[in-house]
Amino acid sequence: MEKPFILHMLTTAKNLSPFDVNMAMDAGWVSAVPYINVEPSEVQGLVQDAIFSRSQKNLKRTAIFIGGRDTKQAMDMLRAAKHAMVPPFEVSVFADPSGAFTTAAGMVAAVERELATKFNTTLAGKNILALGGTGPVGQAAAVIAAQAGAHVRIIGRQLERAQSIADMCSNEFGDGKITIEAGADADKAEYIKTADVVFATGAAGIELLSAELVASAPQLKVAADVNAVPPSGIAGVDAFHDGTPIQGSKSGAVGIGALAIGNIKYQAQNRLLKKMIATDKPVYLHFEHAFEVARDYIKSKA
Repeated sequence: MEKPFILHMLTTAKNLSPFDVNMAMDAGWVSAVPYINVEPSEVQGLVQDAIFSRSQKNLKRTAIFIGGRDTKQAMDMLRAAKHAMVPPFEVSVFADPSGAFTTAAGMVAAVERELATKFNTTLAGKNILALGGTGPVGQAAAVIAAQAGAHVRIIGRQLERAQSIADMCSNEFGDGKITIEAGADADKAEYIKTADVVFATGAAGIELLSAELVASAPQLKVAADVNAVPPSGIAGVDAFHDGTPIQGSKSGAVGIGALAIGNIKYQAQNRLLKKMIATDKPVYLHFEHAFEVARDYIKSKA
C-alpha cells in the first residue's frame, strides 16, 4: 500500500494560513498538517520526528513547509531544518512566510517581462524604489531585484528602520554580495526623479505613490502594486492592470496590478509544492527558487 503524501506545515503564528493549506492540497499533498506557535528552537525536533517515522522510500512522500510572518526567521528555520536532516533520512523543505517569497517573485518576474517587451531592457542597472518596502514582500522583492542587477532602495516611513531592513536584506539574504539602500518616505519626491521601476508593497488600502508623483517621474517605466484593496497603492494602477499604460504618466510607464501579480504568485507556489512531490532528491526552496519558477511560467506563456 502506497503511503499518503504528508506535508508538515510549520508556522510561528497562532494560525496557519488557509491559503497555504489550500495551495498544498490542490498541488497534490493528501494531508497538510499544521503546527502553530512553533518556536525556532523546536524545528530540529519536529523535523527529526518526521524523518525517522518513515522508510527511506516513503520519505519521498513527506515534506515540510515553513510559513510565519518574518522573512529572516523563515530562512533561519529553513537552515535549521536542513541542518536537522540525517542523510539518507532527509526530506524537502519550502519556506514562504506570509506568501512573501512567491508574491515578490511574481511581482519582480512580471516587471522584468514588461521591461523586456515594452522597453527592450532588463532589470540590470535599473533604479528601483520599494515603497512600503520594510515588510516581508518588499524585503524579498528588493533582494530578488538586487540579485538581478538592479539598484534598489527600500523606502519606509522611518529612515532608521528602513536602513536596518536594507542592511539585513543585503547581509542575511544577499550574503553581502548585494547592496540595498534605504530611504525615507518623506523624500520619495526626490527619489522618483531617477526611478525606473516602483514596487508598492505597503499595507492594503494606502496610496504610496500619488498621481502627481507618477506624472513627475521622467524615466519611470514600470510600476507594480501588490495591493488589491482600494485605494490603489499607486495612483492609476488597479488590480486588473497587466502591462497597462498608466494614465498621467509622462514617461509612458505601464502598471501591473495585484491580480496579475497574484496569478504568477499562484503558479510559482503551486509549482514549488509539486516539485517537492516529484523530486527524487530533497530540495530546499525559498525566494530564489520562487523567482526561477515565476520566470519559467512567464516564458511558457510568451
